[in-house]
Amino acid sequence: MNTSVRNTARLLGAGLRALLVLTLVCGVLYPLAVTGIAQGLFPGRANGSEVRSDGKVVGSELIGQRYDLPLKKGQETPSPDLKWFQPRPSNGLGTNTVNTQYKLLLSGATNRSGDNKELLKWVTDAKRAVVEDNSTPGYKVKPADVPPDAVTSSASGLDPHISPEYAELQVHRVAERNQLRVGQVEKLVKDHTDGRILGFMGEPRVNVLELNIALEELTEKN
Repeated sequence: MNTSVRNTARLLGAGLRALLVLTLVCGVLYPLAVTGIAQGLFPGRANGSEVRSDGKVVGSELIGQRYDLPLKKGQETPSPDLKWFQPRPSNGLGTNTVNTQYKLLLSGATNRSGDNKELLKWVTDAKRAVVEDNSTPGYKVKPADVPPDAVTSSASGLDPHISPEYAELQVHRVAERNQLRVGQVEKLVKDHTDGRILGFMGEPRVNVLELNIALEELTEKN
């Protein structure tokens, strides 16, 4: 009986020591080491790829944002603020009821097939709005000029990028709304267009948040 008790106590003690050692190694030392390496080698990515403007964090280069006017009385969906470059649509996504501070959209796709009537209506309405919003007295947008990313959401609904074609389509409207020359805004788009990763992966893209920050800085100088 005494031998059985001693064996049980020994096993419990060994298990407790193993628990403490593994907790220390896996729960404290390893996370600290990984965090330290990440902060030392990739501080920006480790901290969420934050984007700053005037010394303040205004978002992440990984998460898209909307640029809308304040809701009017009786209005359910805000109208886009057309002085800014606009991102991709985020149709089919509800609002985040958990994170109400930043009002982020829930991440997810529309889960509708290509022949879904509701999806087709969204695309048709979005194309009509893009043509109307971006046509100016001296620049007429044709429906055939509207790129796919201007009327469809990404798989996550939070894509921070648009295609260079969609950015260029918005140039005349942005220039007119901000009283800038078209050439100035075209240069902004060119300077903020990123090429394919390593020269062959993905597609050229424009980060909307970074482009709008540069636009704000340009308008303040004029």
